[in-house]
Amino acid sequence: MATGRVPTTANSPLTAKGDLFSYSTAPARLAVGNDGEQIVADSSTSTGLRYTAGNPIGNPVLNSAYQIWQRGTSITGTGSTIYTADRWSTNASSSFTVTRQATGDTTNLPNIQYCARFQRTAAQTTTTAFSFVQSFETVNSIPFAGKTVTMSFYARKGANYSQASSILPSYLISGTGTDQNYQTGYTGTVLTLSNSSTLTTTWQRFTFTGTVAATATELTTYFEYTGVGTAGAADYFEITGVQLDIGSVALPFRTYAGTIQGELAACQRYYYRMVGTPSGNAFSAGFNDSTTKAVLKEPFKVSMRIPPTALEQSGTATDYAVRHAASAITTCSAVPNFVTATADESTVEFNVASGLTAGQGCVGRAATTSAYLGWSAEL
Repeated sequence: MATGRVPTTANSPLTAKGDLFSYSTAPARLAVGNDGEQIVADSSTSTGLRYTAGNPIGNPVLNSAYQIWQRGTSITGTGSTIYTADRWSTNASSSFTVTRQATGDTTNLPNIQYCARFQRTAAQTTTTAFSFVQSFETVNSIPFAGKTVTMSFYARKGANYSQASSILPSYLISGTGTDQNYQTGYTGTVLTLSNSSTLTTTWQRFTFTGTVAATATELTTYFEYTGVGTAGAADYFEITGVQLDIGSVALPFRTYAGTIQGELAACQRYYYRMVGTPSGNAFSAGFNDSTTKAVLKEPFKVSMRIPPTALEQSGTATDYAVRHAASAITTCSAVPNFVTATADESTVEFNVASGLTAGQGCVGRAATTSAYLGWSAEL
């Protein structure tokens, strides 16, 4: 076909309504897709284009760029279902540390600022498997049922990463229950996707595709790390940009909410923490129920998934105080006590040895920077 000319009926490859004129090694027809599908770039096809199912629900992986760390940006521990970065938990029978790190790479990453570093404790000789997991609510899982999906993420390893062959096993797991956490048990577990990615010390994007069962009502992204030998000082992997797309192509990375404010609010649906930084930071107002007890109403920033049933706090009474009549400040004699909660607020008791005046107003406050109040509505 001569260049610079609109194709005519005689030389056009188009044969049906909705066809698009494209190019491979010669003019080519791109047949119209199904209703609601969209065109994406795909270098594996002859024309570099393909139709794929639309993705109106966005990326269901919350905190996929590890921006939100309400529990702190360095979590060390041993045990089951320990939450680290918001919405991400681990099971570990030996010591680990998960920290927020700057990616420091705008060449191999699409301008993602942070990642999670999952590190085996230096000099550790235990070699049991660690998991790094996010389970989705049923309401966020059902739209993927029966669909072809692509899971993608960016990862790299530390200099002493010890898992055999430098692989990082990753999975998408489905279940048929309602709002379960995979680490505490799924009903009807199906291994939907499985991949072993070979890490280097440079960021790479890994993608893998499969089909979610039509009966699936819950999903989990799951990463597994089994160290070998004695852990070195840099026995870790880093991960960011975790994403799940409908279709067989990994779309450009995007977060769940698109803004940092939206991502924080989405995470606070599952967990909310008030912190005592700086020391003296006020929590909430209330009234003195007696000479030794202040009752406070703590409103949540967003409605939580379900009403919390417990209160998290520092474990030390002297981290807390009550400010009451005439600006007097009295240190607590016991840690704050959970009374009750709805999805929108919690009632908390601050107890002191003496000095309050029943019926007067008061404010609960932090006495040190270690003080915090936390509520969980995790799966």
